[in-house]
Amino acid sequence: MEKQQTWFYVAALFVGAVIGLGTPEWGSALNYTVSPVLAILLYSMFAQIPFLQLKESWSNLRFIGALLVANFIIVPVVVWLLTLAFPQPPAVLIGVYLVLLTPCIDYVIVFTQLGRGNEKLMLAATPILFVIQMVLLPLYLWLFIGNEAAQVMQVGPFLEAFLFLIVIPLLLAILTQVVTRGKAGGERVMNATAWLPVPMMALALIVVVASQIGKVYDDFAVIVDVLPIYIIFLIVMPFLSRIVAALFRLDTGAGRAVIFSSGTRNSLVVLPLALALPQEWATIAAAVIVTQTIVELAGELIYIRIVPSVILRDR
Repeated sequence: MEKQQTWFYVAALFVGAVIGLGTPEWGSALNYTVSPVLAILLYSMFAQIPFLQLKESWSNLRFIGALLVANFIIVPVVVWLLTLAFPQPPAVLIGVYLVLLTPCIDYVIVFTQLGRGNEKLMLAATPILFVIQMVLLPLYLWLFIGNEAAQVMQVGPFLEAFLFLIVIPLLLAILTQVVTRGKAGGERVMNATAWLPVPMMALALIVVVASQIGKVYDDFAVIVDVLPIYIIFLIVMPFLSRIVAALFRLDTGAGRAVIFSSGTRNSLVVLPLALALPQEWATIAAAVIVTQTIVELAGELIYIRIVPSVILRDR
């Protein structure tokens, strides 16, 4: 399932679009399922992240350094320049910043593997990426949007979404790892949780797209203006990341992992944060994030072919 998960997700996108556009009342009803489905999805993803092996994540310092530079220095600069080149309304900007400033911590591992990168290094680095992006995201929003973001992003709903959809699933995942570690049936429990991410991701894509596609359709005139940002981002990041990998003297597998990490974003993790915005902002911000997911999945199908054959070939 993991090796074929891209096609599961493409199929899920089509199913969600058919439901949302064909039967809008079903799409509206599925809106109430988004939060619980995302909570289960995030728990299943967090359960696969080796939080108890955090020290091992630092064993390859050059890779970690390249990963952090690419994701938290190069990416923010690129995103800032793109939003200057393609100005957007504030509600759209928040959606763009939420999704593009947060590196993926889940299916990027599989895309790295499919693109013949070092997926083990990518997996080991996921706890660091998750912690740093959650710490830096508010800072980036303040730097790029300023007081306007502070006024719009009401603390209460934002904290509620962060608590119930990120903190609690994260703590439950860590608790699962702690409780099952070294136990006779622990491996069976962890193997059972390993079955969840792909079907839950597909289900999440179905309910998210079905419930939000109508908003994307209604706001298409606004959404279409953000497509150049997403497309150019997908085009330039592999080449910039290739330079970073060379500067840190990474081997081919590690370099490809950095390329995939910098080009793959954390759309479904930040979606709950967008939905916690005031309603008039949440609608467009969520639509902007869903649009990025659709563009990115198409881009990843190209990445897995051109990264190993063109951008960073075997030495």
